[in-house]
This record gives sequence, structure tokens and C-alpha cells, in this order.
Amino acid sequence: MPYSKCLLVHQNVSAAKRVYAGITKSQLGVLRELTISLRLSVQRGELLQVAGKWYVSHSGLIRIAHRRRCCGIETNVEQQMTDASSGRWVFRAVVHASPSKTFVGFGDADPSNVSYLVHGAEMRIAETRAVNRALRKAYGIGICSVEEIASAVESPQPSPDSKKLPPQPTNGNGSRTVRDRLCQVIRQHQLDPNLVKFYATDFCSVKTLREATREQVENFVAHLSDWAEKDRNALLCQLNSYLGQKEGVA
Repeated sequence: MPYSKCLLVHQNVSAAKRVYAGITKSQLGVLRELTISLRLSVQRGELLQVAGKWYVSHSGLIRIAHRRRCCGIETNVEQQMTDASSGRWVFRAVVHASPSKTFVGFGDADPSNVSYLVHGAEMRIAETRAVNRALRKAYGIGICSVEEIASAVESPQPSPDSKKLPPQPTNGNGSRTVRDRLCQVIRQHQLDPNLVKFYATDFCSVKTLREATREQVENFVAHLSDWAEKDRNALLCQLNSYLGQKEGVA
């Protein structure tokens, strides 16, 4: 192993022991592997441990993009899906990994899916999530960026102004499951299930929906329902952009 990598591994292990009390040998082993493959620093906040797992931060993804000579990143507000008055923002980010290769990611944020500590910063969070998802696609980083799981780290506190997703059942009784709500939106607005599936995988930045977290799927269902209510025609245009993929499905 090159001396520079050995040094970084030593620095990361030392920093992790200092910052994360009770860190285990297995967690340090994963950190060593990530350090060798990604060359990111714990000290600089590029690798963070949350709930015993390692995550690449926004700054870590940016460093990877810089190292791999990213040509540029563009971000735009998705006006049709954004409602600034209620604090709901949706961004589209395009990463130009090379002059001929571009990768797209979407990010959304509103008071219901961010920590109460950062209420008021939903616009910035949505943009960061979009950029992170596009960067993960561009450079094959399967580790979720910590900014995308902020609400899992600290659950939002109740707020009279916050939008809330319907409560989730714990034993199959009571309120509808996420799947049921998605099916209801599809039926209610007469959407093509296959096109919705393609859009969902793109929105969640995963190859298959099985890879998406529950939070990502919940966010997508809320987003789909909101857009269908506000502008079904615009949503249909978005879904129709996946027609080519549908034709290729057996």
C-alpha cells in the first residue's frame, strides 16, 4: 500500500477513536476499507459515522468529483413541484462527469422530512440532496450521503406548521401502508404503474426500488401525490419521458 494511503488510514483510525466513543473493531475495519478505496478523511468530515455505520458527507462527494475531474454541476429549482410558501423545495441537479457523460439527481425537502433544527433551510437541503444523488450516480458511490438521512439521525419535533405524512402501521392494521398509498395515487390519477416505477427509481437514485429506504419511498409517494394534485399534465410529461425504458421491459 502506498505510504500516503497508509498515513491516511492511520489518521482516520486515530480520529475515529478520538471522536466516536465505543467504536468497535469491525467498524474500524470498514473504515480502513473505505479509506483505501475512497481516500476520504474523517478529520475533514468527509466520512462520518451515524448509528454505527459510515457515510460519505457532501464534502466527501465533492472531493471525489474534484479528484475525478468533474466538468461541472448544475442545479435548478423544479418550479412545478416547489411550494416556497409551505417550505417545500424540489431541485434537479446535473453532474457533468465528462464532456459526454451527465448524471441527474432529484432532491426534495420540506418541514416534514428534515430535522426541526434546520427548519427554514429546506431550500439548501433540497439542493444538497439533489447534488449528492447525482454525484452518487456519477461515481458509483453506494454509501448514502449523511445529508440525505438527516431526518433519520434526529426525528423532527412536532410543529403546527409542519406537513406530516400519514402515520405508518406497525402490525398491518390501522392506517394504510406506503404501498397502499402509492397504489391509491396511481389509481386516482390514472397513472401508468410501470412509468411510475421508473420515475421512483430515478427519484430515489437507486437501480431497483428494493434498494430504496423507507424514507425515500415515503418522500417519493408524497411528492408524486402532491404533483399529481397540482399539475397532472406536467407529471404525465415527466412520466412519458420513461416510455423508452418501458418498451424495453419484458
